Amino acid sequence: MKQGSLSINSENIFPIIKKWLYSDHDIFVRELVSNGCDAVTKLKKLSLIGEAELPEDNEWRITVRTNPEEKTLTFIDNGIGMTAEEVEEYINQIAFSGAADFLEKYKDKANEDQIIGHFGLGFYSAFMVAHKVTIDSLSYQPGAKAVHWESEEGMEFTMDDSDYAERGTMITLYLNEDSYEFSNEYRIKGVLEKYCSFMPVPIFFEDEIKLQKEAEEAEKKAAEKKDDGKAEEPKKAEPVNETYPLFLHTPSECKEEEYKEFYRKVFHDYKEPLFWIHLNMDYPFNLKGILYFPKINTEYDSIEGTIKLYNNQVFIADNIKEVIPEFLMLLKGVIDCPDIPLNVSRSALQNDGFVRKISDYISKKVADKLSGMYKTERETYEKCWDDICPFIKFGCLKDTKFRDKMKDFIIFKNLEGKYITLPEYLEHATAPKAEPEAEGEEKEPSDTPITDAEEAKEKAKKVVYYVTDEQQQSQYINMFKESGMDALIMTHNIDQPFITQLEQDNDTCRFMRIDADVTEAFKEETDADELKGETDALTALFRRVMGNDKLDVKVDKLKNAGIASVITLSEENRRMQDMMKMYGMGGGMDAFKPEVTLVLNANNNLVKFVFENPNDANTDIICEQLYDLAMIAHAPLAPEAMTKFMERSNKIMGLLIVNK
Repeated sequence: MKQGSLSINSENIFPIIKKWLYSDHDIFVRELVSNGCDAVTKLKKLSLIGEAELPEDNEWRITVRTNPEEKTLTFIDNGIGMTAEEVEEYINQIAFSGAADFLEKYKDKANEDQIIGHFGLGFYSAFMVAHKVTIDSLSYQPGAKAVHWESEEGMEFTMDDSDYAERGTMITLYLNEDSYEFSNEYRIKGVLEKYCSFMPVPIFFEDEIKLQKEAEEAEKKAAEKKDDGKAEEPKKAEPVNETYPLFLHTPSECKEEEYKEFYRKVFHDYKEPLFWIHLNMDYPFNLKGILYFPKINTEYDSIEGTIKLYNNQVFIADNIKEVIPEFLMLLKGVIDCPDIPLNVSRSALQNDGFVRKISDYISKKVADKLSGMYKTERETYEKCWDDICPFIKFGCLKDTKFRDKMKDFIIFKNLEGKYITLPEYLEHATAPKAEPEAEGEEKEPSDTPITDAEEAKEKAKKVVYYVTDEQQQSQYINMFKESGMDALIMTHNIDQPFITQLEQDNDTCRFMRIDADVTEAFKEETDADELKGETDALTALFRRVMGNDKLDVKVDKLKNAGIASVITLSEENRRMQDMMKMYGMGGGMDAFKPEVTLVLNANNNLVKFVFENPNDANTDIICEQLYDLAMIAHAPLAPEAMTKFMERSNKIMGLLIVNK
């Protein structure tokens, strides 16, 4: 028997491994199963080159066995095995360069991203959950002797001969009191599904207690059926993993239903994906995977996908941003890249330019897929658009190269429900007429002087009108339709920053929400002074009634006499208001609240009445109602204003009954 202490100051290294190196304690399962896969892979290679002989009935396997009574967890592989000398080399020595510097540098650190390199510490992750670990191993080499190794708390070890008779290695963990959960069948199966679903060697799960009971029952049944010779054959165990998952196949081998089934199995999402992209690259790096565009429930503001990253079929993490472009985090998918440089705990990436190349490649493949759909499957592309547009718009905002590839394939739904591109919209749009300046009106000073040329260029831009809420802005939509004008439906949260991006990329157009102004198309032609008297009188009247001496009132002759009043808010002021809300500056900022403009239709009978009868007993209540009706078509009323509106509406209906 040999006794000794683990080298490299084990009293210092093990607290690091146990409490800090791995952020998730269940990850020890991945490490130990991965080691078993490596052992099998090594023996496979030796067999292929003729340096190892295997029995004809050899079946590669890894067994994970729980014993809830003994509170143990066992990992068994039938791979290459180890001799006593190899245990001495691989287990007793935590061998990596610069160990003392490593310990000194990281002993007080709490950010695992700072550990760089591959140190082979996976086996020692067992001590995160076990107070005692044993190894029994028999090498594949002819005449090799089995070896037994055990250690408590990873500080001291003992080594001796073993009576273990199976080729390969068996590692048994005697679980800590606070880790007994890992001897539970359902807990360990969940961990295996999380980390080991696609490992390249079949993994079988066994519960020792159940096995014993099943063996006793089988023995009993066999005795009962001994006379008739019809003993039942035991059920063949099924592996818990898939050793050759769909993403490793070439795309030509895969069928549509297989892609959908893989999606359901991996992501437990029973809504069919819109479509998918199969990644398959061998040069200049090895990368395989499948990215799915899920059907989104637009009811929810946040859209979160899942990208599972694998390294040689070993699960690494979800949504590692260095590999996956940020905008593709909205997708669901799996990516396997054996070449990615990982840190010691395999939970984060090293800072490597190579990783950026992978990200760029994935972004390019997505752009190629989408542009190809637009060109060859336009109908399918349009059907998917409402679901995929957040991905595309987010990508355009975050990735310049992606935006350059996709800018000609971005479509918008118009008021007729048809999909058009921005150039198609601009083809029929006209530059707005400049509003005549009122006599004596002075321009507000600006911190940034604007030249006449810049002002003329801005006025010459074609206006792209858009809708953010089809229900709230229905009155404006009807006005547009009656005038033969069009607008784009842009109701998603991402559309506001996307509009800004579009304006930066297209210096020939500017965007305005349809309630930003009453366009010339809605008005009758009038002289500059024709409505001045009505404007002055109605401005004074409405300011008095509404108790707001700064209320901006305009009077126009609208073609539709049925429209009495409309609220407008300039695009610039509204965007400023939206930005302040976005940054949490809405509350207590009333001093910065932009004033809306009340537009009154001189052709409407109610407006004519209040102009001609300013002192009538009902004039005030009609003015209040005209203001609130215009506001309701622009934005929701505040609770207090809505209460007054309802009370006033009831009062007006009461007046109708009295007059009748």
